[in-house]
Amino acid sequence: MSATLQLAQDLIAIDSVTPNDNGCQRLLTDRLKKIGFEIENLKFGEVDNFWAKCGSDAPVFVFAGHTDVVPAGGNWQTEPFQPQVIDGILYGRGAADMKGSLAAMITATERFVADFPDHKGSIGFLITADEEGVAIDGTARVCEYLKDKQQVDYCLVGEPSSTTKLGDVIKNGRRGSLNASLTLKGKQGHIAYPHLAQNPLHLLPSVLEKLLAEKWDNGNEYFAKTSFQISNIHAGDGTTNVIPGEAEIVFNFRYSSELTHQDLQTRVEHILDSLKVKYQIKWSHSGAPFLTQKGDLVSACTKAIKDVKNINSELSTSGGTSDGRFIAPILGAQVVELGPINATIHQVDECVIVQDLDDLSEIYYQVLKNILV
Repeated sequence: MSATLQLAQDLIAIDSVTPNDNGCQRLLTDRLKKIGFEIENLKFGEVDNFWAKCGSDAPVFVFAGHTDVVPAGGNWQTEPFQPQVIDGILYGRGAADMKGSLAAMITATERFVADFPDHKGSIGFLITADEEGVAIDGTARVCEYLKDKQQVDYCLVGEPSSTTKLGDVIKNGRRGSLNASLTLKGKQGHIAYPHLAQNPLHLLPSVLEKLLAEKWDNGNEYFAKTSFQISNIHAGDGTTNVIPGEAEIVFNFRYSSELTHQDLQTRVEHILDSLKVKYQIKWSHSGAPFLTQKGDLVSACTKAIKDVKNINSELSTSGGTSDGRFIAPILGAQVVELGPINATIHQVDECVIVQDLDDLSEIYYQVLKNILV
């Protein structure tokens, strides 16, 4: 059994459903201390985080990730927190997202420090247990803590970025995410006397028609055009003879760098005002778009993947949000996401190919060499 597989299994065996770490970070920090890293355990609220660093010179290269996982769910073919290897595949909650990546980061760093004790620059680890949850007391808080204390030049986030084979996709950015809860106001009444009420559900078609027809932007070279998606519509309490007084529509924008979240809010509210409907809207901004253009970090990653897997990686900004949305703007670092295949993340029977774990460790090792040697 390789060191990477063993550590991945040790981490998976710990039930660390967000925001509980339950000792995962101690496994990592114990390994890092042995190779010369200084550790700062940073607990914010109930969330365990740590910042680890070896070296004092620039450039500073950081591995970032999370030890928390989503709940296991039911009907697994194996026990979710009892890792098993079946036919060359490691099963367990967090195998791909992202305890496998964490194990590969540690073993790559151990090997690199042993092989290149006089390497230039510094290596850091920024690890949280609050990525899968509300993400308030995790990476965002650590970045705020570090921003006036610590320069970070490059950051590799171990999120599962690959699609069909390890290394085929590198995320060099992410779209922004803006959520809204829109309440259309009507007047409740008896369904047999509609002239004495105002049904907010009857306002819905005109509102949705306008929002769905709006062309928010055209995207650009790096980002697809902004997406508007409705996730929930609700009105009333199920009573069949009552016209509801309110109707709620929940929707989300995944938006490109052509817009800001303030632009989207203003345009939505302008559309609603033009329809002369009574409404209340609550906005929640999850993160702005970020982008790392081709440069030292992207080149170091694509070269490492080419050397290890002999494939040419695609750069992409698709998918959901990640903690890169905090690291890039707060610390001013170049940020990429590079990790295993994401086909089973958050699913029952989450898994990762065992060989991919060892290859990922080798890729991370080569990235360190490309940046710091």
